[in-house]
Amino acid sequence: MATTTNQAETTADVLAIGFGKAGKTIAMNRAEHGDRVILVEQSPKMYGGTCINIACVPTKTMLVDSERGVNYEGSVQHRDSFIATLNKVNKELADDSGVLVVDGHAEFTGSHSVLVTGGEEELAITATTIIINTGSTPVIPDIPGVDSSRVIDSTGAQHLDSTPDSLVIVGGGPIGMEFATMFTQFGTKVTILDRGAKFGTAFDEDVATEVKADLETKGITIINGADVTELHDTDDGIKVRYSEDGGEHAIDATNVLFSIGRTPATEGLGLESAGIDTTERGAIAVDEHLRTNVEGVYAAGDVTGGPQFTYISYDDHRVITSDRWGDGSRVATGRLYPTTTFINPPVSTIGMGEQDAKDNAASGGHTAEVRFKKIADIPIMPRPKILGTPEGVAKFIIDVEDDQILGATLYCVDSQELINFVAVAMRQKIPASALGDGIYTHPSSTEVFNALLG
Repeated sequence: MATTTNQAETTADVLAIGFGKAGKTIAMNRAEHGDRVILVEQSPKMYGGTCINIACVPTKTMLVDSERGVNYEGSVQHRDSFIATLNKVNKELADDSGVLVVDGHAEFTGSHSVLVTGGEEELAITATTIIINTGSTPVIPDIPGVDSSRVIDSTGAQHLDSTPDSLVIVGGGPIGMEFATMFTQFGTKVTILDRGAKFGTAFDEDVATEVKADLETKGITIINGADVTELHDTDDGIKVRYSEDGGEHAIDATNVLFSIGRTPATEGLGLESAGIDTTERGAIAVDEHLRTNVEGVYAAGDVTGGPQFTYISYDDHRVITSDRWGDGSRVATGRLYPTTTFINPPVSTIGMGEQDAKDNAASGGHTAEVRFKKIADIPIMPRPKILGTPEGVAKFIIDVEDDQILGATLYCVDSQELINFVAVAMRQKIPASALGDGIYTHPSSTEVFNALLG
């Protein structure tokens, strides 16, 4: 590593590398307990972490704008103003709690030493406890033409010069579905090229069928088994060549958005200098307490290769805090957590899918009962119809003998809230029938529990 004459040295009780949910939460908490805490973030534009600045919050802001009829350009302005406020507030929260925020790129020089470089300045930090919370970056495949200016990722999709007339989204997972929904509502003609043989494999097949049909009704073209092989610019756009069903095909678009996953952001961290182990996929290897193989060094969030959700990163802070400063009772294994894909309406899941639930119940001599209804066919749940969004389905898999929910999918208005209700019930072993017997306000989305579990 090159050095400069403008190098300073300091020490810390706690060093957080990355302004992610776990890192910033631990940093502020430990500073309030009197520890000397330093938080390193390589870009001031990322104060607060990925979710706040380039992922969950800005994309959902734009998704809601598209639903409300705001045009793309107006939504970008709204997004930027809102995110600038959140970014500023996160920096102020860290400052006010006593955390020293250092701008620059952090690279390990030893097991507990890091060199931070910011322009011509360098700061050498030695810390007792280190939290690596650097997140993840989009995967862009190495194919001809991928370096075109018309090729974008999920971050670039939020700052195009104008609304694209047409957009090819490579990848049909949750991020691809969300951007397809958003851009379609902005007036863009969207095509999803999905390499998988079936669409929506994260969902049970009956749910995936409903989701696909609704997306296609909105005007989105979905092509499965499509393997993109080449890209090249045209006079007014980009041509996407792909193979599908043994044939070669091409489609023209204004832009191409790659949405095929994210990879742990470990490049340039100098993990080898610290002796920190990584997995075959490049993630930082951790145990159930999120400890690396180096004493006092932890990793949290996407960089561990685990579930890529900000709420998992938030729970990671509890696991690390418990291990380092508590009784060590919290672990990262065996967590039951919900997911939501923010299409319109959103689709939320928790627990086991249908086949796994049936197998699980049968292994204990029990029976798994599937309860499935289309939202439009639930008369005692009028809220979706009132909002003009009657699409979707509700599905529960119940262990009949134990009266426990084994898994659930709610593809309906407010599902991102409803699924958290289900999560609490499952964690606390609340009987399914107890949810079904609840007295809920009317009209409300919670009446889905009366309909399917009562």
